[in-house]
Amino acid sequence: MVSSLTQQALLKMDAETAHGATINALRAGLAPVQTQPDLPELHTNLCGLQLSNPVGMAAGFDKNAEVPRPLALLGFGLVEIGTVTPRPQPGNPKPRLFRTGESQGVINRMGFNNEGHEAALARLKDLRVPAALGVNIGANKDSEDFVADYVKGVERFADIADYLTANVSSPNTPNLRNLQADEALRRLLGEVLSARAKARTRVPVFLKIAPDLDEAALDSIAKVVLATDLDGLIVSNTTITRDSVAGQENAGETGGLSGKPLFELSTQRLAQMRQRVGRLPIIGVGGIHSPQSALSKIEAGADAIQLYSALVFGGLDLLDRIKSSLVAAVRAQGKSSIAELVGTRTGEWADGREGA
Repeated sequence: MVSSLTQQALLKMDAETAHGATINALRAGLAPVQTQPDLPELHTNLCGLQLSNPVGMAAGFDKNAEVPRPLALLGFGLVEIGTVTPRPQPGNPKPRLFRTGESQGVINRMGFNNEGHEAALARLKDLRVPAALGVNIGANKDSEDFVADYVKGVERFADIADYLTANVSSPNTPNLRNLQADEALRRLLGEVLSARAKARTRVPVFLKIAPDLDEAALDSIAKVVLATDLDGLIVSNTTITRDSVAGQENAGETGGLSGKPLFELSTQRLAQMRQRVGRLPIIGVGGIHSPQSALSKIEAGADAIQLYSALVFGGLDLLDRIKSSLVAAVRAQGKSSIAELVGTRTGEWADGREGA
């Protein structure tokens, strides 16, 4: 799983088959385990959660909560499972996961394929995960009331998750992204946060937004969010744009584009939201593909970051390389903590003057 030969073998497989093989390897205990604790420079606070490091596994990798503990043992500081929906659903017809070749992009139209709340809950109950555990909640495709599905997610997972993410930005569930619009978002956050208030545990709640938003939409979202007690944002999900992979293999497939081609768009949107929401915590995700791009995401305004697609091309050792590079960056700038680098180049990224 971790050797270059095995990585090459995975890349020769159909993308979804390779993903399944990786999950099976993790479940079987075939992945390495971090043996040394993270260095103090990487320790950080996210919504009251004490993270050993700010690098997480993004939602979409472990949809059914099969391997959160092995991922934490690999060395991730946070692990987000899901997206999970109240009822099981098969997702869209296969094939639905594609690589764009040399650009290191991935296009998916999975469609929230998952085994549902009860299956995920059964796996997570009494499980000790040595990292911050996030549960990404969504709505069933055929639900008559999407917002009610998010409320069910809060009710089901508030007491066992370290944080929850309301995912309203997948492009693969028809009309789901409409929940990012003003009045719909007010209703969603109102009901989700009301449900959180009734739970025994005050679990932090994040909202995951799309990169395909103009600045007026960012203004609107920021205004709604800042009027609530939402704990943070995740910027961003996949993009439906194809400018960065035009003419490449599989570029014409429908779905959301992730991986390296998403990096600049998602990082600019991150910086633009950072300017709008002040110190509200933000998790930066989208296109991280190297140690430098991980640092850039933090400098643009991310308190923590998440990976997924990069591991397809870079292998699991990318996690160690990123963490080592972040420690080096903290020391090179005469700082003591990664938190001191958050947002140091927000303006450059927001204006489009920066690039990786």
